[in-house]
Amino acid sequence: MEYPIEKTEAEWLEILGEERYRILRQKGTEYPHTGEYNLHYDKGTYCCGACNEPLFESSSKFDAHCGWPSFDQAIPGKVKNVLDKSHGMIRTEIVCANCGGHLGHVFNDGPTPTGERFCVNSLSIDFKEE
Repeated sequence: MEYPIEKTEAEWLEILGEERYRILRQKGTEYPHTGEYNLHYDKGTYCCGACNEPLFESSSKFDAHCGWPSFDQAIPGKVKNVLDKSHGMIRTEIVCANCGGHLGHVFNDGPTPTGERFCVNSLSIDFKEE
């Protein structure tokens, strides 16, 4: 896939550092209950940790008790769904529509009217307070 922001993997590694690179570019996952934003509920916007694109509003965040930040919807047009057949499963990966950075996965088991649970790695996002 092509994205508005394109960089070489060497450039991404230099910009992101090893751990964020592992999550955002190599599709890694944080250990549950370890991320900075798991139980974070301040008002503001969660942005891509690679390119700073706004992705989720704090009003869409909820505690899914899964160990990762969870949202019931993304800002329209800011997150793309990608079929993920890794690890012997079929899931829907979510990536930043601006740079292709791996955010996590979306599931159809959310408790709100959207029925969706965007399960996101804290290292793939940054928070901008309202």
